[in-house]
Amino acid sequence: MISDLLFVYGTLMRGFDHPMAKLLAANADFLGEAQCRGRLYLVKHYPGLANSADPADIVHGELFRLRAPEVMLREFDMYEACGEGFAPPTEYVREMLPVTLADGSAGKAWTYIYNWPATDLPLIESGRFLQH
Repeated sequence: MISDLLFVYGTLMRGFDHPMAKLLAANADFLGEAQCRGRLYLVKHYPGLANSADPADIVHGELFRLRAPEVMLREFDMYEACGEGFAPPTEYVREMLPVTLADGSAGKAWTYIYNWPATDLPLIESGRFLQH
């Protein structure tokens, strides 16, 4: 069975005026603010999450439970240009990451990891895309 949890940290977050954010809101249940380990970079007008081994590197976002996970993940894979038909290496890859909700509960959720070199990209030091 495919996981139905999705962690978002950028243009898919609530309040972001984007058709895909509205699609997520209409097809998922918001579970709360959450965070994961990683570094957040400003790619263009959108962020990219890079894995990090440093526990001090935290990315803040939101956790959703998808009502139709297979259908919705396919849609978001296409939006992130890492779905079927996109030649590797794609800009993003979907991976399962440990996430922690604001109440301290933890689990694993799908998220989209930036898959290209981030060395020349500006770091969003706060780990909060909507506040940069």
